[in-house]
Amino acid sequence: MPDQAYLTVEGVAKRFGTGESAVAALSHISFTLMKGRFLSILGPSGCGKTTLFNIIAGLLRPDDGDVTLDGQSLVMHPGMTGYMLQKDLLLPWRSIADNITLAQRLQGVNRRQALRDAAPDVRACGLDAMLSRRPDQLSGGQRQRAALVRTLQTGKEMLLLDEPFGALDPITRLHLQQLLMKVCLQRGKTVLFVTHDVDEALLLSDEILLMGSSPGRIIAHYHLSQEKPRTLRTLALPEMIAMKTEMLTLLDEEGLRDGDE
Repeated sequence: MPDQAYLTVEGVAKRFGTGESAVAALSHISFTLMKGRFLSILGPSGCGKTTLFNIIAGLLRPDDGDVTLDGQSLVMHPGMTGYMLQKDLLLPWRSIADNITLAQRLQGVNRRQALRDAAPDVRACGLDAMLSRRPDQLSGGQRQRAALVRTLQTGKEMLLLDEPFGALDPITRLHLQQLLMKVCLQRGKTVLFVTHDVDEALLLSDEILLMGSSPGRIIAHYHLSQEKPRTLRTLALPEMIAMKTEMLTLLDEEGLRDGDE
């Protein structure tokens, strides 16, 4: 069914600690995501974005609520999604070729076949001439390209990307944003993307969830109608500027509220 939710997060709550010292990290988070959509989660540090990601990735059990992907529970079932972090986590003793084919090799695919399967992603990410190098021989942007290829090679339709470009310089970051947008459009991937950057969210997303903190909760949900792929000129459109202003205002008000507590 075309209108059926692919990812469903329903009433997810998480607390750390016990008794009076317990901290509510997430409070009744609920949303759905259709297949092939790109949703960004935007919010200040400490609002629980990474905690929510770890729950969706099956790495952390929620205290309440449920998460399902295409009708199957993700709770404490890791490996059902592709997961990319801000740190590339490439194995330093392996070549780039062996890093990007790791998931397939672990599934029993031989190295030659795994490299053939990865070739379109390798070309798209401009890594053809770097497959024999080790991670320490690549720039930060090149390492993140390799990490993106490795994530795509997991073969998962659902990708969780936790600030994958946050540590990069602005120009490299823009190039990788454009690359990610292109790849996701071509492959029809479903993406959940964490960021602190409003412009990044507006550039990449079909939908944006704005989160507040203390405890982490959804304070706004935006649907973007602008065609993709988008460019920096898209961000200068009046409707995009208005949306950015509204988001920053909400985040500022949220920060003031937390400061008064």
